[in-house]
Amino acid sequence: MGRGRAKAKQVKVARQLKYNSGGTDLDRLRDELGVSDSNENNDDADDLNDELADRYADYADGYDAGDDDDERTSGKR
Repeated sequence: MGRGRAKAKQVKVARQLKYNSGGTDLDRLRDELGVSDSNENNDDADDLNDELADRYADYADGYDAGDDDDERTSGKR
């Protein structure tokens, strides 16, 4: 009969965890995980994306508009 009390306590704890956020300290969690602030890395990521876009734009310039494979693969078989 002791199982009823133990289960009731587990249900109570589960409800507390589910419905009470507990005031999570996100800054502390970020420090523990070793994640830096997203605003600091945003400029570097934008520079890298611009560099990659420029590099692939150069490749795209080498192809003619008539080289698209879409017309061949989308037709009836």
